Amino acid sequence: MNNKNYFNAILSKMIVTKEGKRLGFVKDITFETISGELINIVVKDSTNYTKNLNLEKIGSNEHLIPYSAIIAIGDFVIVSEEDLI
Repeated sequence: MNNKNYFNAILSKMIVTKEGKRLGFVKDITFETISGELINIVVKDSTNYTKNLNLEKIGSNEHLIPYSAIIAIGDFVIVSEEDLI
């Protein structure tokens, strides 16, 4: 069984909280170049809900979600809202 999640498999997926609140879509992933550790998901098309979460921001409408907040990746990228605050 292959449990790998390839970058292009999650690119453009909708990001939602486990409660079902929409946050936006996956634009990119940041990582530590030496260790390869995944750091953040870059969110494009952030919703108004996302904008009120006080997340780190890059550009005018892109937010960063810590990769550690991800609970599951399937049809959506599901994150724990508690890990964002």
